[in-house]
Amino acid sequence: MIQSVMYAIPLLGVVGLIVMAIKSAWVNKQDAGDKNMQELAGYIADGAMAFLKAEWKVLSIFVVFAAALLAYSGTIHEVNGKEIHGSWIISIAFIIGAVFSATAGYIGMKVATKANVRTTQAARTSLKQALKVSFTGGTVMGLGVAGLAILGLGGLFIVFLNIFAGLGTNTVKTAIEVLTGFSLGAESIALFARVGGGIYTKAADVGADLVGKVEAGIPEDDVRNPATIADNVGDNVGDVAGMGADLFGSYVATILATMVLGQEVVVADNFGGMSPILLPMVICGLGILFSIVGTWFVTIKDDKSNVQNALNLGNWASMALTVIASYFIVNWMLPEGIISLRGVEFTKNGVFGAILVGTAVGAIMSIVTEYYTAMGKAPVLSIIKQSATGHATNIIGGLSVGMKSTVIPILTLAAGIMGSYYCAGLYGVAIAAAGMMATTAMQLAIDAFGPIADNAGGIAEMSQLPPEVRERTDNLDAVGNTTAATGKGFAIASAALTSLALFAAFVGIAGIDAINIYKANVLAGLFVGAMIPFIFSALCIQAVGKAAMDMVQEVRRQFREIPGIMEYKAKPEYEKCVAISTEASIREMMLPGAIALITPIIVGFTFGPEVLGGLLAGVTVSGVLMGIFQSNAGGAWDNAKKSFEKGVEINGEMFYKKSEPHKASVTGDTVGDPFKDTSGPSMNIFIKLM
Repeated sequence: MIQSVMYAIPLLGVVGLIVMAIKSAWVNKQDAGDKNMQELAGYIADGAMAFLKAEWKVLSIFVVFAAALLAYSGTIHEVNGKEIHGSWIISIAFIIGAVFSATAGYIGMKVATKANVRTTQAARTSLKQALKVSFTGGTVMGLGVAGLAILGLGGLFIVFLNIFAGLGTNTVKTAIEVLTGFSLGAESIALFARVGGGIYTKAADVGADLVGKVEAGIPEDDVRNPATIADNVGDNVGDVAGMGADLFGSYVATILATMVLGQEVVVADNFGGMSPILLPMVICGLGILFSIVGTWFVTIKDDKSNVQNALNLGNWASMALTVIASYFIVNWMLPEGIISLRGVEFTKNGVFGAILVGTAVGAIMSIVTEYYTAMGKAPVLSIIKQSATGHATNIIGGLSVGMKSTVIPILTLAAGIMGSYYCAGLYGVAIAAAGMMATTAMQLAIDAFGPIADNAGGIAEMSQLPPEVRERTDNLDAVGNTTAATGKGFAIASAALTSLALFAAFVGIAGIDAINIYKANVLAGLFVGAMIPFIFSALCIQAVGKAAMDMVQEVRRQFREIPGIMEYKAKPEYEKCVAISTEASIREMMLPGAIALITPIIVGFTFGPEVLGGLLAGVTVSGVLMGIFQSNAGGAWDNAKKSFEKGVEINGEMFYKKSEPHKASVTGDTVGDPFKDTSGPSMNIFIKLM
């Protein structure tokens, strides 16, 4: 029985990848529009691939260097009197994790750069068809990420068990410990991809907004704007490739954290005591299947239908099916009677209860994030109202919305941690995070459709298509802003629960009983840890600012030195703006990434595990708050700006594009851009990687 379950896990990943290939082929068959549309889409695709090649060149050097360090570190396991050197295997797992993480981002970006122009063409006929194309593009990415993760984890676990077979009772423990290399590789690439992609997309976006919209008075996606191609490339490298690597890393870390704690669980079952280890992989594998089912619900009747409701229906359906299946899987795999972990006793009903708690936490986080960032809701309306009195009050309004948006999510997380611990101890906390992340394929499909719709709108604007086409793509884009913010809230919630599980694993392996903040050095570590997310965010935002300044200067130069751009008589030098974003993002991503990787090593070896524990506690609490605040503030600012494009009423007067309140909202959106797309979403990877 144990063999059949173990081999079924990677097969579930393969099923996800097969469906991904089918859906990718369907997207490729759709009409890509006229020659002009295809030419513009080609610029975007070429720019995106140029960035990935430049990023991979730098990251490949890092991966080789880090793998060599892991191999040299010399972790020795003594099993049945034999010394087993597992470091070279960890380094191989690290490389595989890094390659899979990069591949996840590549798959998403490849389909996104094909789906964007096809969504534009579909929007010429109906909103229904445009949603179908853009969401199918997002689904390809979601299934690619989840399929690769389950295939990688399940397949490598089987391989490592066979490598260490015959070494006695520590075989499973050694296999899981080596498997952590896979997670480390995935998270390392995820952080660099998210930070680098975020710097790229926001440098281009800010440059396009400030010079194009504010100074020249043309739309950011106007073909005359030299930064418009770089801006649309940025949607792919930041919001698609970066996000794909991000959630791949998060997904893997969450499952692995549960497996690490699962191997400590004392249980007498029909799976050789391995049911707590296999359970998170089985649930997440089934989550892929139910995510596929959930995609069937995402459809609308006509242009007047509510796109957000269609996406919510698919999301809730996949979550409900996963929870129902989890009940039967838990009852089948875990035995009757008492289960124990570190002196805490619980039952299989408690484990299912923890999964329910995790799902509820994820759902509440999504609902709250949607409330704070969606168009038509009170928080966004309050920012719109404050735009009427100028740029400063718009900024004040957005900051206050972001800060207030931390209250309910943090209380929800606190209740979730306590509830899941009550149900099944530390294993309950970990399995709650795994249950929450089980439908990652669906979450990512919903998340990734937004950048595709955004690109589709850009191509419509640049191709000067009829207004109704842009209206349809803007409808999808506005919903995409909300779903993107919701996805980030979901990811940060999983980071909080996963971090506690990783924390518990760290305490167990480090051999310490507690983190005593009465000790001066531990308290000092706590404070330093709380500071680190602030300096990380500052470096990310500063990088966007520096790159945006270069972009602004370049766009101004082109308007000044190339006559005829504004009259459509001359073509802007798009490639120079693409090069500025590419070079800046590669250069500036290194320091924030280095902080995450180097700080724990320096503190751990200098001050010991307890001080390191204090540091990590500070990073976790501060990082979760910063992530929620920045993502929600940025999302709210963005949708406040988009509201003016449809027309808003302030104190009985209607305001539209190019009005003074609209200009104030553009400033707020520009400030919020690095919040929501660079530093904010990077925080969940940053926490877990540290």
